[in-house]
Amino acid sequence: MISFAFSAAIPFAPSGPGRPPARAWRPVAVAAVVATVLLAGGALAPAQAQIGSTAPVRIGVVGPFTGPSADFGVPMLNGIKLAVDEINAVGGYLGRPLELVVKDDTANPDQGRKVSQELLAEKVVATIGFCNTGVALKAIDLFQDAKSPLIVPCSTGTAVTAKYPAPDSYIFRVQARDAIQAPFLVDDIVKRGWDKVAIFADKTGYGEGGYNDVVAALAAKNLKPVHVARFDLGVKDLTAELTAARNAGANVVYSYTVGPENATIANGKKALGWKVPQVGPWPLSFPFFLEGAKDAAEGALMVQTFIAEPSNERRASFLSGYTRKFQGKVAVPMAAANAYDATYLLMYSFLGIRDGNLNGKAIKESLEGKMKTYYGVVTTYDKPFSAQDKDAITRNMLVMGMVKNGAITFAYPEDAKRNLIIQRKQ
Repeated sequence: MISFAFSAAIPFAPSGPGRPPARAWRPVAVAAVVATVLLAGGALAPAQAQIGSTAPVRIGVVGPFTGPSADFGVPMLNGIKLAVDEINAVGGYLGRPLELVVKDDTANPDQGRKVSQELLAEKVVATIGFCNTGVALKAIDLFQDAKSPLIVPCSTGTAVTAKYPAPDSYIFRVQARDAIQAPFLVDDIVKRGWDKVAIFADKTGYGEGGYNDVVAALAAKNLKPVHVARFDLGVKDLTAELTAARNAGANVVYSYTVGPENATIANGKKALGWKVPQVGPWPLSFPFFLEGAKDAAEGALMVQTFIAEPSNERRASFLSGYTRKFQGKVAVPMAAANAYDATYLLMYSFLGIRDGNLNGKAIKESLEGKMKTYYGVVTTYDKPFSAQDKDAITRNMLVMGMVKNGAITFAYPEDAKRNLIIQRKQ
């Protein structure tokens, strides 16, 4: 078990639909937070009985903190730590500190299942985790069978929240699933005139699910890929497949993989002198791609929920808080921001439980509709989940990112302007 004790005090505040976003970031005492939420529900007496307890509230965290996916697993963990730091600095939950029980899945499905079993045995009240879709799909049945809520802040595979039907599912997500990322990106590339698509997808669960979503999105435009390449993780040379894609007339390469294989594709195109754009989901914003491909990554386009620009007070506070705590810029801003928001949403679900009994069923029901509005980093979460819908992020929240000078920025000036207005769930 890993327990964290924190000290920095960045504010944690409740908010209702009528409260302006800027006010949500003023410092407040957690007692005022709890009183506001509980008095609004007429449940102050049961809550008072909980205030005297000092037992930590144990929250599981699982992800790839070492190994090939650590480049976004570590920012995910850091986003969770930052949120817990802030919450504990103002009193935790009814005076009880939040305690993280952290398990490293190393991006390996078998290891992910093993450590998930360990988390559940250690009696966590809920879990935040999973970056890799294949790892998540190997383990989520454990959380579902145990009726222990799981909030996924990184894994985008459509099947993660589709595996268990509503309303019984205990699997929630604060990330854009591939079923909305793929059509969003296909719409964009078709508008640009890139309609001869070569798909390069790895053979993991992530690559398989993403490939299927891209093919479906193309079919909706009456298009088919002109070339498909499937490859194993760790591949170092895709020259033959890239040559075949060029010969098939592809005018864009759509890559679906998480690690250095994205850079292998970019560097292979460069070596061939094949100057077609590379597009894909959010892993094209990861260090493995940016640092591995360097100038070959320039101009690549990817789907984003969050770009690290201080476009409002809450985003500025998050970015500055992250930089202070971890002594540097966030390597994968989306991973950190979505995990940070997921942690606060879990905390808000606790505050929505009138009797203070943090059991799986009560947390699930609170997530599904009993929480106050949370003004987050990625978006404003006003009823982010329901009994029928376990995905908090909707298509209107997505923007196109672009690699420019080795960093991620907005692909379109209008997206940068639109980002100034918080896009709420549709």
